[in-house]
Amino acid sequence: MSVVRSSRLAVCIAAAYPFFAFADDVVEIVGARQAYRSLSATGATKTETDLKDLPQSARVLTADMLQDAGVSRFADALDMGSGISRQSNFGGVWDAYAVRGFTGDPSYGSDFMVNGFSSSRGYNGLRDSVNVSSIEILKGPAAALYGRGEPGGIINIATKKPLFQPSYTLSQSLSTHDTWRTAADLTGPVSETVAYRLNAAYEKGNSFRDTLSSKRHMVSPSVIWRLSDNTTLSYELEAFEQQAYFDRGVVAVKGVLGLIPNSRFLGENADGPMTVKSTGHQLFVQHDFVNGWSLQSGLSYRSSQMVGFSTEASALQSDGRTLWRQRRFRDFSAQDWSGRVELLGKVGAHHLLVGVDGYRFIDDRLQLRKSPNAAAPYAIDIYAPVYGGVRPTVLGPSIDTREQQWQTAIYAQDQVDLGSQWKALLGVRRDSYRQTITNYNRSGLQNRQSLETTSPRAGIVYQPDKQVSLYASAGKSFRPNSGIGINNESFQAETSRAYEAGVKFDTADGKISSTLAVYSIKKENVLTVNPADTNFSLAAGEVGSKGVELDVAGEIARKLQLSLSYAYTDAKVLRDNVLAVGGRLANVPKQAANVLLVQEFGLAGGARASFGGGANYVGERNGDVAISSTFKLPAYTTAKLVSSYSPSKKLRISLDVDNLFDKVYYPSSYQQTWVAPGEDRRVTLKVEYKL
Repeated sequence: MSVVRSSRLAVCIAAAYPFFAFADDVVEIVGARQAYRSLSATGATKTETDLKDLPQSARVLTADMLQDAGVSRFADALDMGSGISRQSNFGGVWDAYAVRGFTGDPSYGSDFMVNGFSSSRGYNGLRDSVNVSSIEILKGPAAALYGRGEPGGIINIATKKPLFQPSYTLSQSLSTHDTWRTAADLTGPVSETVAYRLNAAYEKGNSFRDTLSSKRHMVSPSVIWRLSDNTTLSYELEAFEQQAYFDRGVVAVKGVLGLIPNSRFLGENADGPMTVKSTGHQLFVQHDFVNGWSLQSGLSYRSSQMVGFSTEASALQSDGRTLWRQRRFRDFSAQDWSGRVELLGKVGAHHLLVGVDGYRFIDDRLQLRKSPNAAAPYAIDIYAPVYGGVRPTVLGPSIDTREQQWQTAIYAQDQVDLGSQWKALLGVRRDSYRQTITNYNRSGLQNRQSLETTSPRAGIVYQPDKQVSLYASAGKSFRPNSGIGINNESFQAETSRAYEAGVKFDTADGKISSTLAVYSIKKENVLTVNPADTNFSLAAGEVGSKGVELDVAGEIARKLQLSLSYAYTDAKVLRDNVLAVGGRLANVPKQAANVLLVQEFGLAGGARASFGGGANYVGERNGDVAISSTFKLPAYTTAKLVSSYSPSKKLRISLDVDNLFDKVYYPSSYQQTWVAPGEDRRVTLKVEYKL
C-alpha cells in the first residue's frame, strides 16, 4: 500500500482504514487491502509504528475479519484474541474480560479505550459495534503511556471516521428469539473541507433466558474539518441506551451444574429492566508544523447512569431446591472528564513523543436492599419456579457514596532506530493521583488518599531480515485501590511488573502475520480479606501470571482467510488471607483457542460468495471469585458457520450460525449461585445494502 503524505492525521486514518480518502489533494491510497491484517496499531505507541517494530504482542481485529465472523457484540470479537477470558458480567449489564488473567476494575467492567481515551470508567453497558472500525488488543503494561491500568494489556477501539467519498449503507438482521437489529452507516462530504459520518443501530428481542427481553440503541455522529492544510479538527458523539433485565444466571446445586436448564431465570420479571445510559463526547485537534513535528490534543467527556431493581440469588438452602433471594435497587451514575496534549517529532534516529494528560472522575452510588431471613426468605423453587410472589417493599441503604478521582501526568517516549536491524523503545510516565470517598451511610465520613508513581517501560527489537522480528520488553504499572480499611484507612495502590519476549513472522508475500509471545507478570497489594474482620479488606494479596500466546492472521491460500489464536495462561494466587496459595484466578482457563476459516468465491456475473466456519475452545476454570473452592466451570468448545452472498457490489446477504451444535456451556461465574450460562444456538440472517 502506498501513501501520498500531506496531513499526519489523514495518513493515520488512512492506514487504519484502507479505503479512506480525503479530498484528492490531501491523501491518496493505492493498493489492495491485506485481508485480516493491519500494518499498525496506533494505540500501542500513539505513533504510526508498524506492528513488526513493536516490542510487544499486538493484535488488530480488522473490519473485514469482524464482518466475516458476523460479530456485532464486543465480547464475541474479543474471543478471537489470545489470552482474553470472559469474566462475571455483573448480571449482563456490561462487558467483562481478563487479559492474561487480569480483569480490571470489577465496579465498572473491564478496561478499554475508545480512540485512546478511557471509556470504561462508569456505567456504559454492553459495547455496541455499529461505529467500530477495528479493535486493537495491546498486550503488556500500558501505564507508561496511559497511566493506571492492568499489566496484562488493554483494548483500544478505533471508531469509523468521516470520509470525503460518499457512502451510504443500511442493514437489517433477524436472529433467533425474535431479535431484530437495524443499522445505518452514512458518510460523505459537507464541503471541500468538512465531512460527516453517522452510525446508528437499534436492536430489540427476546432472550434464551425465560421471560426476558432487551432493547438497546446507539447513535454516533461525527465530523471532521480540515481547518487548513496542516490543521484538522474532529468531533465524535456516542449516545447509548440499554434496557435489559438484571440476570445473575443459574445455580450450581452443591457445586453441580446442569441440574436446571440454562434458560431458567431465577429473578423476577416484574422488577422491570435495568436501564443503562451513556453519552460520550470526543474532540481532537491535530496540527502539523513545517519542520516535521506535530501537535495532537484531545478532550473527552462521558456521563453514564445505571438505575433499576433486581432480584438476586442469595443462598441455596440445604434441600438443594429452595433459593433465598435478595431484592436490590441501584441508582449509580458517573461523570468522566479527560484531556491530553502531545508533541511528536523526530531528531536524528529518535522518534520522540512528549505529553501531558489528566482526568477527573465522579462516581455516585446508591444501593438499597433487603436481605432474606427465615421469616421473609423471598424464595423460589429452582426446579418449579413460581414468579410474582410478594416482594420486599422496604429496602434499606447498603451503599450511599460519592467517589472523586483526580489524576495528572507527564510522559515521554523515545523510539530509536539503532541501525538497519535494531530498534528500541523507551518510555516513562509520572502520575499524581488523588481520591476522595464520602460515605453518606456514615454521616458523610470522608476518606482521602494520594499517590505519586513512576511507570517506566523499555523494549528492544532485532530484525535479522524483513520477515522476522525478535523482541523483548519490560514494564511497570499501577492501579489505585478503591474503598477503605477497618480503621477508615486507604489502601496502597496495586503495583505490578511484567516481562515479555517473542518473535513475529510475516510471510514473504506479506499475506500472513504471526506473533509468538511468552511473558511473566506479578502484581502486589491486591485486596484480600482482613482476618480481624472479614467485612473489611487488606492490601496484602499477590497474584501472578505467566504464559505463552500465538496469534496468526492472513490469507493462507487464494481467497482463504485465517484467524487463529492460542493461549496457555497460568494465572494464580501467590499470597492471600483467604484464597488458597497456588489456586487459579477465577474464570481464567489454562488453555484456550479460537479459529476462523473463510473461503471467498467468485461467481458468474460478477457475484461473490463466502463460506467458512470456526471454533472456540475454553478450558476448565475456577468458578468462584470470592472464596477458596473446588467449584470448577467445565471446559467447552463451540462451533460456528458463516456465509455470505453478494449478487452485486451494493447488496450483501449473510447467514451465520453461532453455537452450531447447541452446546450447553458456562462462560463465566462469580460464585455457585451466580453462574452465567452460555447462549443456545443462534441463527442470524442479515441483509446489507449500499445506496
